Amino acid sequence: MTGTSDETIRPTAWEAAWEVLAPVTDMVTPMAVRVAATLRLTDLMGGDELPVEELARRTGTDADALGRLLRHLACRGVYAEREPGVFTVNEPAALLASGHPSMMRDRLDLDGFGGQMDVAFTGLLHTVRTGEPAWETVFGVPIWNHLAAHREVGESFDALMAAGAGDLTDVAEGYDWSGVRHVIDVGGGTGALIAELLKAHSGLRATLVDLPDTLERGRRSLTGLGLDERCAFVPQSFFEPLPEGGDVYVLRRVIHDWSDDEAVRVLRRCADAAGPHGRIVVIESRGGSGDDPAMFAEMNLRMLVLSGGRERTVDDYAALAERAGLDVAEVRHTPLGNVILDCVPGPG
Repeated sequence: MTGTSDETIRPTAWEAAWEVLAPVTDMVTPMAVRVAATLRLTDLMGGDELPVEELARRTGTDADALGRLLRHLACRGVYAEREPGVFTVNEPAALLASGHPSMMRDRLDLDGFGGQMDVAFTGLLHTVRTGEPAWETVFGVPIWNHLAAHREVGESFDALMAAGAGDLTDVAEGYDWSGVRHVIDVGGGTGALIAELLKAHSGLRATLVDLPDTLERGRRSLTGLGLDERCAFVPQSFFEPLPEGGDVYVLRRVIHDWSDDEAVRVLRRCADAAGPHGRIVVIESRGGSGDDPAMFAEMNLRMLVLSGGRERTVDDYAALAERAGLDVAEVRHTPLGNVILDCVPGPG
C-alpha cells in the first residue's frame, strides 16, 4: 500500500550548500551578462520587443543559443521575455547600453580590456600557486605586450583609464597647481589629466610621457581639444631616463600596477629627472583599507592577477618613496577617495 507523507521535503546537502554558495560561485550568469554586453544586445533591442530570430540575425549568432542565453538572463532579472521567444530591455539590462554614464558595457565587453581583464581570472590558481600574474598564462604574453599588440584592446584600456570626468576634476582640484609652470605626466595615457590641467591653468605647460601607440592617441586627443601647442610628447617607457626640467612629475595610478622593486625604479627615474627642486606627485585611489576594505581587497588581488602590482596604504607608498630617495611632504585625501602624495627629494 502506498500513500503520501506529511513530512516536509528537505533539500539535499548539495541544494543547501548551493543556496549559500551560489552568489559567489555562479560562473554562468556573469559570463552571460558579458556576452550580452559584447553583442550589444541592449543597443540592438532599443525600446522594442524582438523575437530571438531577429536578434540572432542582427548579431550574427545562433538563434537557439542566443535564446538560451537570454532566457537564462531573464530568469536572473536581466532582460525580460514578454512572450515565448520575444525579449526586451528592462531596467537592469538598460545599464548595458552604449553611452550609459556607468560605462558598464565597456567594462564588461569581452572584446575589450574590461572583459579580458576579468577573463584573466581563469588563471587565478596559477597566481595563487606562484605569486605571478595570471595574465601571461591566459593570454600568452604580459599585459603591456598584449595591449601593444592588440590595438582595439589597447584603445579600450586607454578609454577606461581616461573615463570619469568627475574623478579627473577631483584630482585636478585636489592639488595646488598655482605655482607650477611645467607638469610632466609620466605614464599619462592619452592625456586626460593633462587636458584637465591645461584647461584650468592658462599659464601651464605640460609633457606627456607614454609608450608610442598610446602617446599617439594622446596627441590626437589633445590636438582635438586645441591643447597640443602647450604640450610636448615623449614616446618612451618610464623605466628609461625621463625628460628633465619639470616642476612636477605626476604618476596617476601608475605605481599600483607594479611590484615594489619596479615601483621604486619608476620613482627613482622621476626623482633623477626632477632634480633637487622638483616634486613627484603620486595619485592613487583609496590609499588604504579603511575606506572600503572589500574594494581594497578585490583591487589588491586584481592587480596581482593582471600585472603583479598591488594596492597600498599611504604608509606603504611612503616606504616606497623613501627607498627612492624621496620624502612625503604632504598627503591629501580628495572627496572622491583619491589620495595625493606630494613627494620631495630626501636629505642627502
